[in-house]
This record gives sequence, C-alpha cells and structure tokens, in this order.
Amino acid sequence: MLDILVLAAGKGTRMRSDLPKVLHPIGGKALVQHVVDTARQVGGEQILIIVGHGAEKVEEKMAAPDVKFVLQAAQLGTGHAVQQALPHLRNDATVLILYGDVPLTRAETLQKLIAGVNENQMGLLTVDLSDPTGYGRIVRDEKNAVVAIVEHKDASDEQKKIREINTGIMAVKAAHLQKWLPQLKNNNAQGEYYLTDIIAMAKADGISIHVEQPNAVEEVEGINNRRQQAALECFYQRQLANTLMDAGVTLLDPHRIDIRGTLIAGRDVVIDVNCVFEGDVVLGDGVVIEPNCVIINSKIGAGTHIKAFSHIEEAVMAANCDIGPYARLRPGTDLADEVKIGNFVETKKAVIAKGSKVNHLSYIGDAKVGSKVNVGAGTITCNYDGVNKFKTEIGDNAFIGSNSALVAPVKIGASATVGAGSIITKDVEAAELAIARSKQRNIQGWERPTKK
Repeated sequence: MLDILVLAAGKGTRMRSDLPKVLHPIGGKALVQHVVDTARQVGGEQILIIVGHGAEKVEEKMAAPDVKFVLQAAQLGTGHAVQQALPHLRNDATVLILYGDVPLTRAETLQKLIAGVNENQMGLLTVDLSDPTGYGRIVRDEKNAVVAIVEHKDASDEQKKIREINTGIMAVKAAHLQKWLPQLKNNNAQGEYYLTDIIAMAKADGISIHVEQPNAVEEVEGINNRRQQAALECFYQRQLANTLMDAGVTLLDPHRIDIRGTLIAGRDVVIDVNCVFEGDVVLGDGVVIEPNCVIINSKIGAGTHIKAFSHIEEAVMAANCDIGPYARLRPGTDLADEVKIGNFVETKKAVIAKGSKVNHLSYIGDAKVGSKVNVGAGTITCNYDGVNKFKTEIGDNAFIGSNSALVAPVKIGASATVGAGSIITKDVEAAELAIARSKQRNIQGWERPTKK
C-alpha cells in the first residue's frame, strides 16, 4: 500500500515569475507533472499534492481522478507541509515523499528506496556532491549508520565538510509519521519545521535508515531559478537524444534537438539540427527531417522527407511524401502516399489523395483533393466569407493553373482544367476547361506616371 506526497506549495521567488514554480516546464511538461507521472510509474495508489502558493493554478493544471490536493496555507517548512497530509494517510501505507520542483528522479531509483522500507526501517535518498554548500548534511555514526541530518545553516564547521547530502526524498511507514511529525520543533536558524528532524527520531526509536543513491546527480536536482531550469532542460534533452540514438535514429547534432512531449521514431530516421517536437509525434521508418522544423502532434509516414523550415501541426501524412521547404501544414491536414507540398504552401483541413502536388506559394484549406492533381503556384481556396467556412472539392487528375482562386463551395471535376489566373465561382464538370478572367487590353501611347 503506497501513498505518495508531492510537496508543491512553494512560491519560487527566485524564478521571478507570476507562474507557480512547480508549473514551469522541463521538456514541455510542468515540473510537478513529471513528478506525478513518476509517482504513477512507481505504483502510487493515492497521490497527494501539497499546494500553497498559486494553489488554484496548480489544482487546475493537475486535476486527475487519482490526485488529491492538500492546502498548506502558511509555508512553515517541509515538516509542516507533511503534517497537513497526516489526516489523509492510510494507517498501513508506506509513504513516499517527493518534491514538485525535483522533476527527473527515475522510477527505478524510487522503487529501490521503497523496497527498503518496513516496520523497522525507513528509506532515505542521498547523494554525494563535490560542493555541498547550502544542503543538509548526512551525519553517520562510527558504524556508518545514519543518525541525523543537519541543515547547512545549523551545521558545525566539521559537519560542513561532509559531502553526502540530503535530497529530501524519503519513504517511511505512515504509522511512524503519525508519531514523529507532531513532535517537530522550529528552534532552528530558519524558524521552520524540518522534515529531516524525523531521522533523529527514527534513530531514537530504533528505526534504521536504509540509504539509496541515484545514478546521476540530476535525478535529485531541484529548480529554484532560471539557470537551474535551463541546465536541467539540457540534461533532460540529452537523455532523450541518447534514447533516440540507441533506437537507431541519426541525430546530426544531439545537442540541438528539443522534444517537448513524446517522440516515437522508426528505423533509419534522420533528424538534422534545431528541430522541435511538441506533443505526441510519430516518425515512420526512413523519415528525413531537415534543419529548423517544428512538428506538433503529428504522424509522419515512412520514407517522407520534411525539408528545412517547415511547420507541421496536428497533421497526418502517409508514406513517401515530400514536404517543404518552408511549408506550413495546419491542423486537419491529411496526406496520402507520395503527396508533394512545396515551398511556401499552407494547408488546413485539407485531405489530399495519392500523388497530388501543391508545389509552391499556395493555400489549400477546407478542401478534398483527389489523386494526381496538380495545383499551380499562387492558387488559393477561398474558404471563408467572414462568418462561415466552405469546402472545395477537386477531382482526380485535375489541373489547377497558377494564380487561380477557387471560391468555395465549389467542385472541380475529375481531369478538369482551370486556366491560369481564373477566379472560379461555379462548379466545373469532369474534363472541362474553365477560364474565368478579364479580357486583356493593350493600350498604346500610355505614359507611365512620373514624380513631379
């Protein structure tokens, strides 16, 4: 039985932001969301988030069936925060205490910590730092058993030489917390109730301290300012990049990729520099993505080539498409095999069948386009009258001449041709030629205006 507490009440003054600290992102996801996701992986049956500063925003963001919120109205220290949760803890539960601003602790690390907890032993996560300044020191006795944690401001000169520090993450039986937490005192330099004081209480009650350490320091690093946020972001992105490369993805520079969500990639995918992936993105086998592309909540089919500076959002494309450069595929774009969307083309709610081409400088919105259609440069579907949206349908093998405007609702039949420069307001039947433009006039003797 596992109850998990997430301490998330702090203001985060050094972030210099109106947003509660725990809602700032790493990898496009709020710090506290990382922690809650890990809590679920560990198997938390009850997740309690201790809120305080910006409580309404945190509760709105993190609301979920398996999450409860506990208010810490005054922030009087970590011990005080956990005290607020005591009425909600199940008597027989093991309690894992996490922090909403420490986002990258691995589930495997926490599972090892929990495994060491029983009626006679609690778990404590520590780490060795080359510079432990500012952190609580782990004090051990002559048998190397943990006997206390001393905060930096309260530590003696000799204790300040200790490199092993407290991460704040611990696991302990609820029954022990029910006994120890009411005994906490705030007679320290900060005037706060320290959760760390329960270590000495455990020692006094004959409860031993089981210690685990993370694989990397970054697992237990908290975020208090923008520099720390940026440093942890870099670490997180490098971990994601390593995972991709281990799965067979070629990253031309692993330091220049940003994943702000979930990226699933097939075999032999190549990703060039400065690409950003947001939300849920799936790349099929053999996809190539050139530099400086942004891809959001989209699925890219096998063998598709995304050229430089393309922006793709909530789009789906099948195999062997050719996109960009400088293409913008907006939500609702659905491309079949071998579709070509060229430079400076924008699509929105466009369903385009196999082998069709929209090569350059065009807008195709609210449209259904058949197979092997050629859309000339400068073509637009006029889908909006200022109030309502209307649909354009283009049949198989149709040819749309350059600089044409298709005023929806309108249908262009299969194998029909629209002459360049036409404004089409009526349906065009299959195999017809439609020309809708004013007659050319050449005026002789005309003089170009000049400045006076």
